Amino acid sequence: MTRFDDLAYPDLQDFLADERRTVLLLPLGAVEPHGPHAPIATDTLISVGICERAARRLEGDTQVRALVLPPLQYGVTRYGAAFPGAVSIAEETLRAVIVDVCRSLAAQGFGRIVLVNSHFEPEQVRTLKDAVSELDGAVRLFDPTRRDVAAELTEEFRSGACHAGRYETSLVLADQPALVRRERMHALESKMIDMPAAIAAGRTDFVAMGMDRAYCGAPAQATAEEGARTFETLTGLVVSLVREAASC
Repeated sequence: MTRFDDLAYPDLQDFLADERRTVLLLPLGAVEPHGPHAPIATDTLISVGICERAARRLEGDTQVRALVLPPLQYGVTRYGAAFPGAVSIAEETLRAVIVDVCRSLAAQGFGRIVLVNSHFEPEQVRTLKDAVSELDGAVRLFDPTRRDVAAELTEEFRSGACHAGRYETSLVLADQPALVRRERMHALESKMIDMPAAIAAGRTDFVAMGMDRAYCGAPAQATAEEGARTFETLTGLVVSLVREAASC
């Protein structure tokens, strides 16, 4: 698996001259609390994990390669503001960074880009869609909140009760297990709070939703095995999107 920023510029020149099409993967996340048990970087770690697995899966492909860009860790994240560790940027800032980065890469010949987002605050998702619509057709957004994508994921994810719950905690256990505070994780009760419904009802912070410890779902049920299976599913979906971008 090759990271974009591990390369020297002559390597990138070689890729541009190669018949094998290059697609860049940009991992997106947030800096925000994920319960008392999971790291603040959870969303970013998940996005990076998906991108790295997708790039590895394509290593032997004769038609397309994927390079993983440095992640953009800051996102639009206000719902967790009652807890330490919530660091948010404005929508216009996120949109401008995405647009500028993609245009800068495209000007060098790297215009095929897939944005891989694992932070699902509605304002984040909407801003990313706006940024993609401002760019040309070779930029794609991997958005697990889309119904067709969510249908491939776990029951907890589809329930909407998945912030630092079983779904996300399993993914971190599969990728960075040392970062999960397991004693705290196993002591947490299930909180099956439908976040999209709560947001639709006007609740725009974790505490108002009943997430008094910055999580919902069932983190105590998380396993590395479930996380590995979910990564396989997410990776397959992103690889399909990479192939779509490569065809542009």
